[in-house]
Amino acid sequence: MTQTFGASSTTEDVLSGVSLKGKRVLVTGVSAGLGVETARALAAHGAHVVGAARNLEKAGHATTQVRADAARGGGSFELVALDLADLGSVRACADQLNAAGLPFDLVIANAGVMATPFGHTKDGFETQFGTNHLGHFVLVNRIAGLMHAGARLVNVSSAGHRFADVDLNDPNFEHTPYDPFIAYGRSKTANILFAVAFDARHRARGVRATAVHPGGILTELTRYMPAGGIEAMVTRINEQAEAEGKPPFQFKTIPQGAATAVWSGAVGAADAVGGHYCEDCHVSPVVPDDQPISLVSEGVRAYAVDPTHAEALWAKSEDTVGEKFS
Repeated sequence: MTQTFGASSTTEDVLSGVSLKGKRVLVTGVSAGLGVETARALAAHGAHVVGAARNLEKAGHATTQVRADAARGGGSFELVALDLADLGSVRACADQLNAAGLPFDLVIANAGVMATPFGHTKDGFETQFGTNHLGHFVLVNRIAGLMHAGARLVNVSSAGHRFADVDLNDPNFEHTPYDPFIAYGRSKTANILFAVAFDARHRARGVRATAVHPGGILTELTRYMPAGGIEAMVTRINEQAEAEGKPPFQFKTIPQGAATAVWSGAVGAADAVGGHYCEDCHVSPVVPDDQPISLVSEGVRAYAVDPTHAEALWAKSEDTVGEKFS
């Protein structure tokens, strides 16, 4: 019988008894937090993990335990340079991986930023949309040929997608007042829509894609929050929880936060997770777009998994980065 996991499950829980020997995995954002734990868990169970990071020196220090656990578990680990806020770096990383010609069984697009001050990537895109979505959009599509039948893409999104749908008419806030969490919501919705569109394009050849919400975790992702911002957000979440008759909010540990990406990438059935949004190690229900925004209820907004909307974002993304992907 298939074991059921939930919000408190850790990476070790979901990978218990699972051997990943012979599997190759790419994980972005391995210089801290979820990326480090994701890489560690997979390598500890025998996978060869390629970790991508902007700052290789920082990532090297952060992944000492990854290498140790890989050695004990029969896996391996290496680093590649990747700055998602610079498409030149993204393309160079993809070129390096393609030149090596080694296939990937799993790609976990984990790296990202949250609630940044208004700014732009090197290529002139709004920071969060450019980093969280467009950088991964170009990287994944450029290495899609390395993903053979049975491979999966996991986009790390967030319940924060409920803050905002993508705005295809004004993705860079040129005509809209900038709000850090609206921008974050747009980018996280884009992560889900990208998974939906990628899955539609590649499932016929046995490659599936999904998006996940890791849960609320205290990591470096919160570094742009103002003083007292986290506490204020927890207070609002607990007010919602009380109104809905739910227990107070509790942060997940990093191993609990990384569990859903690991589960959807290496444990859950491909046909179950493909084209969907997962949280707490299961596929989430779709909720109406007009439902009040809540960060304590499960579910993915209908706009974030709409296939037509996903195709529109794909076309806009291609136009924005100046590349077409089949």
